[in-house]
Amino acid sequence: MNVSFQNVDKVSALLTVNIEKADYQGNVEKVLKKYRQQANVPGFRKGMVPMSLIKKQFGKAVMAEEVDKLMQDKVNEYIRENKVNMLGMPLPNEEKMQTIDFDTQENFEFVFDIALAPEFNAELTSQDTIDFYTITVSDEMVNSQVDMYAQRAAKYEKVEEYQDRDMVKGLMAELDENGNTKEGGIQIEGSVMMPSYMKNDDQKAIFNGAKVNDVLVFNPNTAFDGNEAELSTLLKIKRDEVADMKSNFSFQIEEITRAVPAAIDQALFDQVFGEGAVSSEEEFRGKIKAGIAAQFEADSNYKFLLDVRTYTMNKVGKMEFSEPLLKKIMLMNNQEKGQAFVDENYEKSLEELSWYLIKEQLVEANGIKVEQDDLLAVAKENTRMQFAQYGMNNLPEEMIENYAKEQLKKKENVEGLVNRAVEVKLAAALKSKVALNNKEVTAEEFNELLK
Repeated sequence: MNVSFQNVDKVSALLTVNIEKADYQGNVEKVLKKYRQQANVPGFRKGMVPMSLIKKQFGKAVMAEEVDKLMQDKVNEYIRENKVNMLGMPLPNEEKMQTIDFDTQENFEFVFDIALAPEFNAELTSQDTIDFYTITVSDEMVNSQVDMYAQRAAKYEKVEEYQDRDMVKGLMAELDENGNTKEGGIQIEGSVMMPSYMKNDDQKAIFNGAKVNDVLVFNPNTAFDGNEAELSTLLKIKRDEVADMKSNFSFQIEEITRAVPAAIDQALFDQVFGEGAVSSEEEFRGKIKAGIAAQFEADSNYKFLLDVRTYTMNKVGKMEFSEPLLKKIMLMNNQEKGQAFVDENYEKSLEELSWYLIKEQLVEANGIKVEQDDLLAVAKENTRMQFAQYGMNNLPEEMIENYAKEQLKKKENVEGLVNRAVEVKLAAALKSKVALNNKEVTAEEFNELLK
């Protein structure tokens, strides 16, 4: 057996595999012997079927399978041992690959086209200057977060007069065209709603200053702009009945409930960050500010890698690829979408491929490897951020770790976590290697940059 490799140009090559009978015959014989031992053929005892009969029935299929298996093994072995920087997969060369006939041939030649990755140097040093944006945490952001925590820890009190964002409870009854309670109409006892959620300002204003026991008249359809989901829930009717429900309704207020934000005191500090972790409002605000800054740092690193991508791609310049081979590979991977899809998306795919190759070189050059501990750290950080969105900042470390480990058990999560871990380590490595052009920006300015 012989495997040869021939460069066609800088970005493509031919890989030829010659297989002779002696290379595969031994394996074919072993398989056929197993078939003979297991075959059940009428007129013969098990294991005593003549080998000539086994060969006649199975010989061709077994030979084809063993030749194909040997060919694939040798192709993969050559690429691996010779560290061929291949893109995609080997493609049969339609011009040089001869038709194979297992009935008449004993020796076989397979010829493959190989798309090669271009050679380039994406090294970054202290001579390279890249922007790094630090997002300023404003007092307004901290105040907003403080208010959010206070609202989440709010206590509900019964009040006598309605204010915006209060919740009202009462008897709601459908009215006829004369403004009287409609006979056989909809009546809902203990109906609960928040008028502040109404979409129509005029209808919302009907409830301003209302008191317990007041009877108000409003139109639900107008108030909620005909929204099927909201009206079917409020009126306890089916969605397909909403369009015909245009009636006014009376609402006799029985109860008004108001959410009173929690005081900014030790009880709130303990609830948000754990008992004793914070002992003053100044520390409370400082810890909130640090938390926002940590979240912003992840955004800053993301923007930094985007800028690294732009900078290095410009530094490396346009890479050379084998367009015919890459388009064939794209078509094989997108057969249901066809050639038009390939032609339309080829340039964008080339751009993504270029960055992928650059990123891989940067990862290797900086000795970045992702270990299980790295994945767990990223999963734990994701967990903290998810719970922080709901104001849950003082979860036990054991709970966070268990939740993170559950994420790692799901295959669909692992690839994303690996990519995230690579990006975290790559950003840290490059920030210490290149010259940073540090810039402070507001969150609004940063969002504009991301656009």
